[in-house]
Amino acid sequence: MTSAPLAARLTVPSGPLFFPVTAYGPGGEVDLDVYRAHVRRGVESGAAAVFACCGTGEFHALTPEEFQLCVRAAVEETAGRVPVVAGAGYGTALAVRYARLAAAAGADGLLAMPPYLVVAGQEGLVRHYREVAAATPLPVVVYQRDNAVFTPESVVELARTEGIVGLKDGLGDLDLMQRIVSAVRTEGPGDFLYFNGLPTAEQTQLAYRGLGVALYSSAVFCFVPEIALAFHRALADGDDTVAHRLLDGFYRPFSDLRAQGRGYAVALVKAGVRLRGLDVGEVRPPLHEAAKEHVDQLARIIERGYALLEEAR
Repeated sequence: MTSAPLAARLTVPSGPLFFPVTAYGPGGEVDLDVYRAHVRRGVESGAAAVFACCGTGEFHALTPEEFQLCVRAAVEETAGRVPVVAGAGYGTALAVRYARLAAAAGADGLLAMPPYLVVAGQEGLVRHYREVAAATPLPVVVYQRDNAVFTPESVVELARTEGIVGLKDGLGDLDLMQRIVSAVRTEGPGDFLYFNGLPTAEQTQLAYRGLGVALYSSAVFCFVPEIALAFHRALADGDDTVAHRLLDGFYRPFSDLRAQGRGYAVALVKAGVRLRGLDVGEVRPPLHEAAKEHVDQLARIIERGYALLEEAR
C-alpha cells in the first residue's frame, strides 16, 4: 500500500468525513453489532471516509484488542466503498503498536494523535511522527492540537517525510495555518492534505475554506447526516445562504450546548445518536454523560435543524 490512493480518494470528497462513535453494551463492553450498524448507516448516508476509533470514537478508552476489533469491523462494513482511517496515539512505542494493529485490521490510513501528556519540542515531535510513519505502509495524517503544535518549518519536514500525507488542525490558529499552508506550498510536496479538525468543524469551515482547506471532520454526521450533507453541499456549491441558515439555526446552538459540559464533544454526539434511534450506549470514564436537560435541548436543536431543511426545499 502507498500513500497515493488515500490522498487521491480524499482530495475531492463527495461527502462529509465520518467519525463514528464506539458503541458499548449495557455492561460497558464494546458492542460490535451496534458499531457495525452505525458505520454501515454512515456509509449508506453518504460519508466520504470513515475515521474509526479516533477522538469521537473514544480512542483513549479502548484497549488495543478492542481497537483492532473495531477497526476491522469498520473495514468490513465499508467493504472498500470508502477509505477507513484509524486513530493512533500515546507515546511513540504505543502509537507504533496501534499503527500496526490498524494495518493488520485492513485500515487504509492513520490519524496520528498527539503524544500522551508530555510537551515536546519541535525536534522530538517530528521524530515521533516520522517513527510512526515508518512503522507501517499506511499513509499518516498528523493531528495538530493540544501538546502537538507545529511551526511551519516542522510541517514542511513532516510533509517531506515518506508516508505522511496531511495535517489535521484542531488548534484553530488561522494565522498559523496560513503560514503552514504557504510554507508547504513553496517548500514541500504539492499534494499535501489539510483538514479542519476543530470540534463542530462546520462552525469554522467557511474561514478554513478561505485558506484552501476543504476537508473537515463532521461529528454531527453521526446523528444528523442529512443536515451535515446539506451543509457540505452548500459549501461545495458556494451557497452561503444555505450554509448561514444552517450555521445560525443548528450549528451555533449545538456548539453553544456542547460548551456546557467538559467532554460533550463526545458525550453529546453519543446522546444524539441515541436520540436518532441507535443505542450506542454511554461514554466510558473519565468522560461522563450529558445532563438530561442538555439532552432535551439537543432534541429540540435536532428538530429545528430538520425544520430548516424542510424550509430550504
